[in-house]
Amino acid sequence: MTAFKLVLKKVTPEQLFMGSVLLVNGGNYLYNLLLGRMLGPEAYADAALLVTLLLVLSFLGMTFQLATTKFAVIFSGTDWESFRNRTYKQAIAVGTGVAAILIYFAKELQALFHTSSPYMFVALGFVIPLYFVMSVNRGTYQGKQSFNSLSMTYQTEMWSRLLITLAFVLFSPLDPGISVALGIAFSFLFGLIPSNFKGISLARPSLLNKQYAKRVNRFIFLTLGYEITQIIINNSDVLMVKHYFEAGDAGLYASLALIGRVVYFVAWMFVMLLLPDVVRKEKNGEATTPVLFRYVGYVILLSLSIITACSFFPELIIQLMFGEAYVSMAGLLWQYALATSLFAVGNIFTYYFLSLDRYFPVIISGVLGLSQIAAVGLFHNSLEQVVQVQIGIMLMLLASQLLFFFLRKREA
Repeated sequence: MTAFKLVLKKVTPEQLFMGSVLLVNGGNYLYNLLLGRMLGPEAYADAALLVTLLLVLSFLGMTFQLATTKFAVIFSGTDWESFRNRTYKQAIAVGTGVAAILIYFAKELQALFHTSSPYMFVALGFVIPLYFVMSVNRGTYQGKQSFNSLSMTYQTEMWSRLLITLAFVLFSPLDPGISVALGIAFSFLFGLIPSNFKGISLARPSLLNKQYAKRVNRFIFLTLGYEITQIIINNSDVLMVKHYFEAGDAGLYASLALIGRVVYFVAWMFVMLLLPDVVRKEKNGEATTPVLFRYVGYVILLSLSIITACSFFPELIIQLMFGEAYVSMAGLLWQYALATSLFAVGNIFTYYFLSLDRYFPVIISGVLGLSQIAAVGLFHNSLEQVVQVQIGIMLMLLASQLLFFFLRKREA
């Protein structure tokens, strides 16, 4: 016990957070794997659609989280309290708007994605505002580098979603899609643990300095634009496959996407450490490029190891994770991992530029995100073609980010 405490004392908060993120990613994978095995490809297609919608929410929520992270470093005193109060109000307003859209168009969404019930969208919609509040909480902890609290909010959300969803699926007579939606909904409540709402008043008007407010609004607007491109690039393929292909094929593709995206989910850990570090170093007049190269190196090493494993052991990986019913996707596994890896590396560059208030890469990502939708809309004769279209788009995305980086360095 004494030895354990000594080891724990030597672990930095950042290392503890990285370990927590890996555990959360592992739990989320376990969640999807269990659903895939329990439900089978066709029913899993509905569950995967809800998981994809959750990822869409996470990108929208990330706008508030990143803004709160950045300005938690920059602001202090009354400016910080005014900003925080203002951001909570904006998050609740946006969350309520998204919830209203999801609930109102539930039947249209059922028809668009060929789901078994519209009520899965309704169940998820009612708690969406809580997700955006949770995102502001996380941004506060991230910016203040309170990594213990930040880790805990991810842990409470993940474990509650896993356990509650499994309980609904196993013991409830409800449609599997509704059961999964309820599990996700309850996890948002648990994700608010821990929270600190001291000093927050929704009735109090925003007192943020006009110059600061303009800077905040610009960052939020451009970050939102980038997060929307993230939604398009990272999730449009699953949604379009769900629309264009049969339920069985959509379920198979969802399993492929989940395995192939492991590098992207782990890369998020580095993004969350990179942003406050870069903002703080720029504020202090220190060099930021070494921070970028460190995290890019981590993601490249991770990507190469995953692509290699997916190339040499595709059938074994799919059988272990999803079972025999999904093994027909083995040939595409390394290709999907390649597409995701290219995106993950390019993403590190884009968030680096965002943290330095360089916004042109956001425009590049937006153009290529729309190009991906158009390309998949034109070329979807097979699942293989869908994956190869994404590899081409992601190569262009990474090349454009590298070109922008080197042009900026030459000008400096």
